[in-house]
Amino acid sequence: MRRGRAIFSAATAAVLVAGLAACGGGSDAADENRIDVWIGFTDYRLDWAKERAAEFVEKHPEYTVNVEGYDSYEVLFDALTAASQQGDPPTIVQNFEAATQESRDAVNADGERLFVPLEEAIDGRDEILGEPVVLDDIVDAARGYYTIEGEFSSMPWNTSTPVFYANSTYMEDAGIEEPPATWEDLNAACEKVMELDDGPKHCISWPNHAWFPEQVLAEQGGLLADQNNGRDGRAENVDLTSPEWLAFIDYWKQLSDDGYYYYSGVQEDWDGPKNAFGGQEVAFLLTSSGDATAVVGEAADTGFDVEVSRYPFFADAPYAGNIIGGATLWLVDGLPETTQDGALAFMQFLNNPENAADWHKTTGYIPITNSAVELLEDEGWYDENPYQKVATDQLALSDGSPAASGVLLGSFVAIRAEVTQAVEDILTTGADPAERFAQAQENAQTLLDEYNLLYTE
Repeated sequence: MRRGRAIFSAATAAVLVAGLAACGGGSDAADENRIDVWIGFTDYRLDWAKERAAEFVEKHPEYTVNVEGYDSYEVLFDALTAASQQGDPPTIVQNFEAATQESRDAVNADGERLFVPLEEAIDGRDEILGEPVVLDDIVDAARGYYTIEGEFSSMPWNTSTPVFYANSTYMEDAGIEEPPATWEDLNAACEKVMELDDGPKHCISWPNHAWFPEQVLAEQGGLLADQNNGRDGRAENVDLTSPEWLAFIDYWKQLSDDGYYYYSGVQEDWDGPKNAFGGQEVAFLLTSSGDATAVVGEAADTGFDVEVSRYPFFADAPYAGNIIGGATLWLVDGLPETTQDGALAFMQFLNNPENAADWHKTTGYIPITNSAVELLEDEGWYDENPYQKVATDQLALSDGSPAASGVLLGSFVAIRAEVTQAVEDILTTGADPAERFAQAQENAQTLLDEYNLLYTE
């Protein structure tokens, strides 16, 4: 038995049990050829996954694959909490990168680990049910994040990084020859854009989400937690007051005070900034590369072109790299061998070169394997759509350090919420960045301490 808690909060389990029973989610010994996959998408990405599942079943008719979509990762996690407590979890679960430490720590109703590390389950095999294993082909950025204690924890799938989107018309009108590469360049570009007679209301927008300051911290080689960002052992201390962190918070506040930054007024709002950019209310946008296909396509429908470039950095600071976002597929532990092999084979199939390339084309998430990148290059995809290569090239600049690999941290989602609340206070009430993040630091440390108490012998 492991000391700990069932995955995330068990408090929501009781109210969800009845609904989950109707979902039919679960793999058991009585139905070893059934694979249930829960993902946090309900849009075209769910449709894509269901289509691939149907193709997999055509190749492997002895299996059934049922893909269930949820409105968000958070809703999915609540459902998983309830299902695992009832001893009826799905076979495969999509968890986002911020939940990696909690996924590793998660236990089932019997106190045993909920997920088996992917590499342990594969056990050195080159193929499973005829599907080639793709782990050795995963691109370095995803490999660096999800390789923990020397082995892959889960199967990378939708991987992204934030990139810079620029309205080409505003740039041309303002005499800006290329998108700003540094934060200093962005200031100069904003000054020109805001002088336009028919310019936008603001210069730039991005979501109030902790992922964005985390990027600039990583770029400078700064760490969010001790133990080398949780890479050399369980992180015990979080740091929201480092010079690298506050340098960007100060910059963000000044950008807002100058009227250059547009805040939608809603924390973790991804649609507001995108809508402002699509409506040409801002000239520039920072958001996920996973939205590249949609952002560029919607702008074209509106009547303007978009230039996509890498995330800005401070000119006089070191550059270690940008971190990933997105999610992976986790395999539930303790499955019958037939079920586990089918699930592992499906994961490989989902990420074979053709499928990984098509997933990238459909969404904008980076192609997750080197073979998929090569396939896209051979097809001339990047020649026709150069903006789609920006995220892959950006992540390839990483120095592989713990800063650029990204943090592993308990209660990470709750800690991120402390960050977004602090930023909102700074942007909307004029709170002093250093003082406000000293408070956020205390709150975040308490969250981490309380989390770690659950997993300390």
